[in-house]
Amino acid sequence: MPVRPTAILPALLATALAATALTACGGGSGGSPDTVKVSFKQSTDNSVKVMDTYLAGIKKQFEKKYPGKKVEFVPVKAPDSEYYTKLQQMLRSPKTAPDLVYEDTFLINSDITSGYLKPLDPYLAEWPDWDRFIDTAKSAARGEDGRTYGVPDGTDTRGLWFDKGVFERAGLPADWQPKTWEDVLDAARTIKRKVPGVTPLNIYTGKPAGEAATMQGFEMLLYGTGDGGADPLYDAASKKWITAGQGFKDALSFVETVFAEKLGPDVSDALDPNFGTRVRGELLPQGRLGIDLDGSWLPQDWLPGSGHEWPEWSKRLGLAAMPTQHGQAPGKVSMSGGWTWAIPAKAGNPDLAFDFVKVMQTKTNAQRWYIANSGIAVREDVAGDPSYVSAQPGIKFFTDLVASTHYRPAYPAYPKVSTAIQEAMEGVTTGDTSVDAAAKAYDDALKAATDNQVVTK
Repeated sequence: MPVRPTAILPALLATALAATALTACGGGSGGSPDTVKVSFKQSTDNSVKVMDTYLAGIKKQFEKKYPGKKVEFVPVKAPDSEYYTKLQQMLRSPKTAPDLVYEDTFLINSDITSGYLKPLDPYLAEWPDWDRFIDTAKSAARGEDGRTYGVPDGTDTRGLWFDKGVFERAGLPADWQPKTWEDVLDAARTIKRKVPGVTPLNIYTGKPAGEAATMQGFEMLLYGTGDGGADPLYDAASKKWITAGQGFKDALSFVETVFAEKLGPDVSDALDPNFGTRVRGELLPQGRLGIDLDGSWLPQDWLPGSGHEWPEWSKRLGLAAMPTQHGQAPGKVSMSGGWTWAIPAKAGNPDLAFDFVKVMQTKTNAQRWYIANSGIAVREDVAGDPSYVSAQPGIKFFTDLVASTHYRPAYPAYPKVSTAIQEAMEGVTTGDTSVDAAAKAYDDALKAATDNQVVTK
């Protein structure tokens, strides 16, 4: 499955699943020094075998390259939030810790802080292929201590999808590439005026949308304020979170404008937790949405066998980068997530585990995975390969965004910070809260979430 924005891990879930986690996940790495145990997230849809098929092929290659060595898979079939909980249960003991685990960048720093993962720097220093990985992707698995704890196996990016038919009816260009936020709003206003019955612009918002609101919505705006350099959420130098400044308020004002001018979905729809499914399955295929601020993974929902087959999507939809607020450098914005392969601190066979990573992450194997998974390459040699670029419409566009993308400051407090952002968005979406009041409420929530580890800029 493509990497998608992940849900916040509920605190109570850990307790509820603790009793069953170890049984569900199988054994740990204790045992034969010649067997590497690899744990990964298996799709809950029994018809989706992309990861299973890929790893089975890597297992054959590995066992051929290292005679006498064996690979044992420890699949975890669970939704994202349950997978995180089960994985953390496994990592706590050498009896249950696998040798290699699939870690979401969303929560990897939480596991780093908990001491569950092994730093990989000694291995990476001896691995020439590491130089092929794009710097922004490398940073996704880097801890606050500056060490690297995972090897990314792909990423995702975000941009503006737009309906060419709606744009034609509105008199807007088929090669639309907005340069500023105002260009985006003006296009939405034109659609509202000239194409009745169509939602001009979708931006995810509010707590029901969860991390989609934070990442596809707010952060795509916030990271386009300022000069595109320093992180607007987290100050790495002081290791403190940044209170709501002018850029934060400007991002909230954009959301407020969308809903106050009725350029977006009805508020009741926008605050429906299943609205993203409707966007992909109904509104876009049916030509009822003009512009959608969304992710690179959308085509996965339209492929044969998906239940929402839409073979015409690449002809019907156009793609544009989300611009910075005023068109300031670098001119465009994207946010990225992704998954990594990490070695548990209590793994029994860490050296063998990294040997498996090296086989899995050759150029050929990495490219095979990106294409099978509709993922975005994080290796520059794959990103420039014509066979990868032409594998699916839109791949080149979203891959090119990796060079200017941002990763969330996914430190342990981030899930609570994300919730505070969603609450601020929801307040201005419904009109119940002014931008200034929403920003103040965010600051209060931020201080509580981070034990007052904040800085004003």
